[in-house]
Amino acid sequence: MTDSLKWTNAALLEDLVPKKKGAAEFKLPETFEELVFLAKLAEQAERFDEMVLCMRKVVKLNSELGSEERNLLSVAYKNVIGTRRNAWRIIASIETRENEKGSSENLPLIAALRRQFESELAAVCDDLLGLLDNYLIPAAQGGEAKVFYLKMKGDYHRYYAETAAGDAQKQAALDAYDKASQVANSSLPPTHPVRLGLVLNFSVFHYEIMKEHEKGFQLARQAYDEAVTELETLDDDAYRESNLIVQLLRDNLNLWTDEQQQ
Repeated sequence: MTDSLKWTNAALLEDLVPKKKGAAEFKLPETFEELVFLAKLAEQAERFDEMVLCMRKVVKLNSELGSEERNLLSVAYKNVIGTRRNAWRIIASIETRENEKGSSENLPLIAALRRQFESELAAVCDDLLGLLDNYLIPAAQGGEAKVFYLKMKGDYHRYYAETAAGDAQKQAALDAYDKASQVANSSLPPTHPVRLGLVLNFSVFHYEIMKEHEKGFQLARQAYDEAVTELETLDDDAYRESNLIVQLLRDNLNLWTDEQQQ
C-alpha cells in the first residue's frame, strides 16, 4: 500500500515477508465506497493495519462520517492499539518482577522491548488524535457524532497516559472527556449507548488513571441509576445495545465495591 503506518517496522516486515521481485504493490482504492468495502473485508480477515489505512483515507475524503463508518474507524484503531497495550502490560509486568529480584542480565533486553512498544503506542495514538483534531471533530454534525469523537479523543489520550511520563496526556484526556460529557448531557438521553459508553470510560479514567476512586465510582453509579430505570422503554435493538453497557457499568461498580471493602 502506498500509505504507511508509523508503528510498523519496515525492515522486520521485509525480513518476515519479503517482497517478490516484480510483484505489484497493492494500492488503496480511490472512492469512498470502495474504501469502506475494503475496510470491512480487512476487518473480517483481521487485518487491522490495512483496515486503519482504509479508514484513514476515508476520513480525509469525507470527514462527515455516518454511524457505520464511525464504528469501522473505531474498530480499526481499537484492535491496532489493543494488541500493543496488552503486549506492553505483559512486558512491563515482567520487567517489574525482574527488577524486584535485584539484578538480571536480561533487564536491558526487556526494557528495550518495552520502549519499542511504548513508541508504537504513541504512534498509534498520535495518528488517530491527528485525524480527530484536524478532520473529525471540526466536521462533526449533531450531538451523537461530537460525543463519539470527543470520547474517542479522551480514550486515546488515556491510552497514551498509561505509558507516558508526566501529566500532559492525563490532562488532555480529562479535557476531552469533560467536553464530551457537556455535549452528551445536553443532547443525548441517559440510555443512549454513546453517552453510556462515554461514562463507562470516563469513570474508568478517574478510577484507574487518576486514582480518584470515589469520583469514578459515583460517576458510574449515577449513570447506572439514570439508565436502568429507562431501559424498559426502549425497543429491542436499542435495549440490547444500551443494556450491554449498563451491565459493564454494574460489573465495574461491583468490582470497585469489593476492592474498597478489602
